[in-house]
Amino acid sequence: MADLSVTLCGVRLKNPVIPASGTFGFGREFDEIYDISCLGGVATKGIALVPWGGNPVPRIAESRGVILNAVGLQNPGVEKFVAEDLPWLKSKTRVIANVVGRTMEDYEGVCARLNGLVDFLELNISCPNVRCGGMAFGIRPENIEEVTARAKAKCPDTPLIVKLSPNVESIPANAQAAQRGGADALSLVNTFTGLAIDIERRRPVLANNTGGVSGAGIRPIAVRMVYEAAHAVSIPVIGMGGITCAEDALEFIMAGASAVQVGTQNFTDTRACPKIIAGLNEWCDSHRVARIADLTGTLQMNG
Repeated sequence: MADLSVTLCGVRLKNPVIPASGTFGFGREFDEIYDISCLGGVATKGIALVPWGGNPVPRIAESRGVILNAVGLQNPGVEKFVAEDLPWLKSKTRVIANVVGRTMEDYEGVCARLNGLVDFLELNISCPNVRCGGMAFGIRPENIEEVTARAKAKCPDTPLIVKLSPNVESIPANAQAAQRGGADALSLVNTFTGLAIDIERRRPVLANNTGGVSGAGIRPIAVRMVYEAAHAVSIPVIGMGGITCAEDALEFIMAGASAVQVGTQNFTDTRACPKIIAGLNEWCDSHRVARIADLTGTLQMNG
């Protein structure tokens, strides 16, 4: 059996597989299906300074090979998370608290409140479904550097992961901006901005008009972006975007990711993550790979 453990910012994970924020809640429902202590960690749903209600319905639309969502980061707020969900989740696995906000002060407030309480903070500056804040801070390098620096100043005792948007001009430039701001790691990609049209009504399917596109169809683009980010910075990268199986996860790892997050596939198959963990172990054994960490960044480009 291969050693699937990985170390991220000095924190050991039993394996590199993490359910992505917004696809796993706080883990309680999935723990009724399988013991989530088997996971490398859990990226929580977005946590704001105060409760958010989310966007109007319909908020989800299916398309060929992808889904569009415009949930709008509905969440109970940081105080309820700390009181009701965090103690249980910490007893199960590593906790990656996904932080959302509408202002820089919002991000600072959540990071300060959770400093030292969770294993990682994941700064979500890349959600396309929030009308203010969210992706507004994740487009331009100078904004990324500023919000990262301000957030990191509030969480000196907790590694800060900055979640990058794919809807930008330059992934390397934005990755480097986050590192300059003090990010301890990066995660990418968040969803792509998309539009689905009801051709009978000639109106958008989603009440929000546009939504975030995720699912298997985005994987090759996401792998390329993870490769670009990993080769632009010296901090760890967590890869995500369309992972459905162990082979998909291995693409991200070979492209430079130290760990991976699994999102939309959790909706399709509620046991997706443990299946991917088992598949990684089988692949490593069949290829005589003793440590999965040794595969990170081993891609050799043609030419």
